Amino acid sequence: MNYDKAHELARAIKDSDEYKAFLAAQQNVSADPEASRMLADFRQKQFELQMKQMSGQEVGQADMEQIQKLYETVQLHQEIRKVLEAERVLGQIMEDVNRIIAEPLQVLYGIEQ
Repeated sequence: MNYDKAHELARAIKDSDEYKAFLAAQQNVSADPEASRMLADFRQKQFELQMKQMSGQEVGQADMEQIQKLYETVQLHQEIRKVLEAERVLGQIMEDVNRIIAEPLQVLYGIEQ
């Protein structure tokens, strides 16, 4: 198999406006120690909640309310909000690309879309 197209796709993603917007937003947050700490704390709490879910532990209402309040708090910071939005957009692109790439396997296994 020739991987040239995969490398071309990676370059296209890196050259995309969405990727560049994500990098710029991330750099702006990194330049602000308070925003950087806030975002890191939020991501750590998200990770802990995901690990709890994946390990089969019950995620209670208090856990969900805590992460929701933290999300609302970080959303108030304009630069963090830009990072999260750019991350969401880039994540959607990656999800779409993965779906497109997986299509031949779905046909192979008889999975219809």
